[in-house]
Amino acid sequence: MRVLVTGHRGFIGSVMVPLLLQAGHDVVGLDTDYYRDCDFLPASAQVPALWKDIRETERSDVAGFDAIIHLAALSNDPLSDLDPELTFDINHRATVRLARLARDSGVQRFIFSSSCSNYGASGDRLLDETAEFNPVTPYGVSKVRAEQELLELASDDFSPVLLRSATAYGVSPRLRCDIVLNNLTAWAVATGKVLIKSDGMAWRPIVHVEDIGRAFVAALDAPRAAVHAEAFNVGRPEENYRIRELAEIVRNTVPGCVIEYAGGASADVRNYRVDASKIARVLPAFRPQWTAPEGAAQLYRAFSEARITVDDFEGSRFRRIGQITRLLNTNRVDKSLRWLRD
Repeated sequence: MRVLVTGHRGFIGSVMVPLLLQAGHDVVGLDTDYYRDCDFLPASAQVPALWKDIRETERSDVAGFDAIIHLAALSNDPLSDLDPELTFDINHRATVRLARLARDSGVQRFIFSSSCSNYGASGDRLLDETAEFNPVTPYGVSKVRAEQELLELASDDFSPVLLRSATAYGVSPRLRCDIVLNNLTAWAVATGKVLIKSDGMAWRPIVHVEDIGRAFVAALDAPRAAVHAEAFNVGRPEENYRIRELAEIVRNTVPGCVIEYAGGASADVRNYRVDASKIARVLPAFRPQWTAPEGAAQLYRAFSEARITVDDFEGSRFRRIGQITRLLNTNRVDKSLRWLRD
């Protein structure tokens, strides 16, 4: 299958592309490449690419593809708060525009990287794909709006598929440390302290970045009837944790570290548990291979070898809001996050 992957050089995309190639797909990337200066490891696969903002895509960019995997977005809550209207422009409106171009160009399957952040402040209940949305950030709102309009585009010839990934973790060539397990492990390796920035009681479903890639491959290869206009929570049913439980996993992984709470730490309004049984039932080809303890061990090894520093993971290099702010402050992008100079 010929597949266009937007955001192919991001945290998820740079791990997913090799999996797609291994599955026999012909892959082309599309990325504006905001994080070109933020490599943690060399890219493990190179594919032909369009270096382009998704807001500027044209029909010719999507023509001839059997499917699109749409990852490109402003990718987390702090970044979405920078300019909510810009978040809606990129994550919502540009997504729907891209899907319309794809539908009109004969692309048959559009796999959208959504998020369990859609559920937002939902408490202790276990949420399946029919649960109500309660997003608490512009990021979550943008994903909900995109999902709703993508489903309206579904037709006999165009199948939107909504993959709501749990919070990602794990090593990637384009590492992120602004996600919970990665951040906790980085603090432990760099300082000997597992720093919890809230009261630690909020629930998070988590999933390894490689397993997210496996879910997309499974959705790409699945029969149309199994995935057409369907939403799937992406994760393992048993991988819901309170933040303090993740901190305990890190404490048990990184020798000699201790758990510490940040001064003034309070409850995190984002609080949700998800039921990931549907994807296991409907897409049996999706076989996640990682657990949180295994992921913490992978991160510990990688961070120790790289001698990761606090400046790395709390500065611009591995923190999305840090890098975008740096690009703005150095006049490399304008206020709309379009490149001014390369």
